[in-house]
Amino acid sequence: MSTSPNLLPAVAASLEHWHRMVAAGDLSRLSELLHPQALFRSPMAFKPYEGAPAVNLILNTVLKVFEDFTYHRELATADGLNVVLEFSARVGERELKGIDMVRFDETGKIVEFEVMIRPMSGLQALGAEMGARLAPFLAAGKG
Repeated sequence: MSTSPNLLPAVAASLEHWHRMVAAGDLSRLSELLHPQALFRSPMAFKPYEGAPAVNLILNTVLKVFEDFTYHRELATADGLNVVLEFSARVGERELKGIDMVRFDETGKIVEFEVMIRPMSGLQALGAEMGARLAPFLAAGKG
């Protein structure tokens, strides 16, 4: 997938790196793209998850949960700092569609990653699987 022409060069480079990592199924170098105070806004939780370690853990986990993950379209804002990536995937037998809304800073670091998913049955399947895999992290965050 080619990146939008109006993205800032640093953002375009980070987005290309993101797409390469997702295509390879390997987010082991994701931390290079994350701002230290990055936020993740989950479709299952009202309050965002804060900090690069949490965002890294969540995105690495979700990439393992999703099957047949594919990006379809990319839309960018005029300021060159925000992209919306439309995707489809499967969790078990549930198919879903969604968007990743990603905000970058001027240096190309991800400062906010927000996900929206439909239909509800796909979101519920994802939430159940993510909850099971991240239970130790979620419990530690409350303590």
